[in-house]
Amino acid sequence: MALTAAVTAWLKGELGTTVDLTDLEARYTRLGTARAVALEVLRERLAALRSQPSSVNVSGVVSVTFAENIKAYERQITALENGEPPAPDDPESDGVGRDGIGLITLHARPRR
Repeated sequence: MALTAAVTAWLKGELGTTVDLTDLEARYTRLGTARAVALEVLRERLAALRSQPSSVNVSGVVSVTFAENIKAYERQITALENGEPPAPDDPESDGVGRDGIGLITLHARPRR
């Protein structure tokens, strides 16, 4: 399975424009979906951030913290796991769900 222009654009939107397209192509061939590729790359980035100290402080000189970056990666991973934003190669929905029309039937409660 080869990357299409739409899938490549979506992946660049999720992962940034500096990603290696050869690496993305190999991952896409192995995993089969753009969402799986994005999740794998983001989990690797999150693991790399977690393996380093989350903050560095040199008194009076510099203070750097990566806690918000870690939280941002976690939020992005959660959103992707929940299907947001939709990827161009996501399977079509069966008409039920976010884009479908649902039906709710209201019934009167019995009086006491």
